[in-house]
Amino acid sequence: MAFELQTPPARIDYFKRSGLWPNRRVTDCFDAAVAAHPDRAAIIGYDSQAAARVSLTYAELGRIVDRVALGLIEFGIKPGDVVSVQLPNYWQFAVLHLACVRIGAVTNPLMPIFRRRELSFMLPFAEAKAVFVPRRYRGFDYPAMIDALRGDAPDLRHVFVIDGPDPAAFLALFPDSGRDRDAEYAARRPDPDDVSLLLYTSGTTGQPKGVMHNQNTLIGNLVKFVERIELGPDDIILMPSPLAHLTGFGYGLVMPIFLGATAVLMDVWDPAKAARIIQDERATFCMASTPFLADLANAPAVDECDVASLRIFLTAGAPIPRVLVERAQTRLGATVIACWGMTENGAAAMTRPSDPPDKIFESDGGALDGMEVRVVDDNDNTVPVDVEGRLQVRGAFNFVGYLKRPELFATDADGWFDTGDNARMRPDGYIRISGRSKDVIIRGGENIPVVEVEELLYRHPAVQDAAIVAMPDERLGERACAFVTLKPEAKGLSFQEMVAYLSEKQMARNYFPERLEVIDAMPRTASGKIQKFQLRERLEQGVKA
Repeated sequence: MAFELQTPPARIDYFKRSGLWPNRRVTDCFDAAVAAHPDRAAIIGYDSQAAARVSLTYAELGRIVDRVALGLIEFGIKPGDVVSVQLPNYWQFAVLHLACVRIGAVTNPLMPIFRRRELSFMLPFAEAKAVFVPRRYRGFDYPAMIDALRGDAPDLRHVFVIDGPDPAAFLALFPDSGRDRDAEYAARRPDPDDVSLLLYTSGTTGQPKGVMHNQNTLIGNLVKFVERIELGPDDIILMPSPLAHLTGFGYGLVMPIFLGATAVLMDVWDPAKAARIIQDERATFCMASTPFLADLANAPAVDECDVASLRIFLTAGAPIPRVLVERAQTRLGATVIACWGMTENGAAAMTRPSDPPDKIFESDGGALDGMEVRVVDDNDNTVPVDVEGRLQVRGAFNFVGYLKRPELFATDADGWFDTGDNARMRPDGYIRISGRSKDVIIRGGENIPVVEVEELLYRHPAVQDAAIVAMPDERLGERACAFVTLKPEAKGLSFQEMVAYLSEKQMARNYFPERLEVIDAMPRTASGKIQKFQLRERLEQGVKA
């Protein structure tokens, strides 16, 4: 597939001249790490299903990457081909991305929660040539799902099934091709400007958008990220966030390689197990959404384990309550860092380790070097300090376009991108997210595509109208509540019936509303638009609608 960068050429030229695009590939960083410390652990993977721990040095990882990269060539994967990876936090995920970059292919991470409904759009839209799935994960049969949708994905030629953590079993998928490694890599080596990552993000539309990044946006962001919070090659990076999400991918897969550090991957979140891993692996850094921090700070295992090695816990995706910051810093002894970002730009604003606690729980940080943020009114005029407006961002780490949908890129002539969030600018230049202009609910750092869920509910034979709104939740930040009105002939709709219906339609379970309210009529404007703010007020007041 031909991927076209939608970033204006003048902006690209500026990023290069200023050094904000470093013109490095993750494989360049990887080669440097292999040469500098071949015996250092590169990846330590914890597989909950197999109750196994796998540790691979940089030298061992290098040999595996070569075998897989040459194997992909043997299977016909060409530069620009999309390789989809629907895996939990398995060590093989890192191998596959490094192998794809080696040969110029594009990595397309897919969340393990996605089912046939989502993949029937995502795989053909990306024209994926290959997909990697686990044999089973949390009781679900992934190969059977892929077999069922093969007719919807005509470009899909290869399905690779990962059956456990054993490196030998993984390598058996790629017989030794006998190809000349250096010659093959030289012929296919991508330019750092080439698209190398395709991530789907859900918004207010029924179809996800394919966010495109190249090596310059990814590596450039990491240069400034690690400078801001002072990370280095001796750090041990614990990553419980999904590698199929930009948080896990960028900062749990790519960042350790960029640093020449060690990544420790958890495939299933368990706060008690996380405390033991921090102790056993001497983890120094963790990045995850606010519920992960709350779980860990409240886990009794923290009192039984030595977690003193943990220096920083960076959290994003939901506001950080003051009491949680205080509790986490007391019980974990770690510095809590607040961060704001998007799939479209990675971490764009962060606090600093030296910031006082009030900045952490009263702001979402200041812009990273190479990025700018501003708050504007409906006419794109900058609003005064502490006045709410639309948050815009621009800079070197913004994505390079939406796959096949350049009309949605929507940056103005000066490069400002509308984030869809509302915010206030503090006097110190830090921002505070105050709400979202897009109709999206963020549950534990994961976006719920509201319109898609609503559209599916509208198709239920009993439903007349449907509206999904956020309800506050101490742990996850937000959960989804479905308000529905019923057709006159309908006998009713229970929560269990709604769940069964969404399951039958093969929607990802994390998108399911967690509460159902059946009401007589929707509150509407004079033009007929549902007034969701009234529904939210009912929930906040605890009054049954």
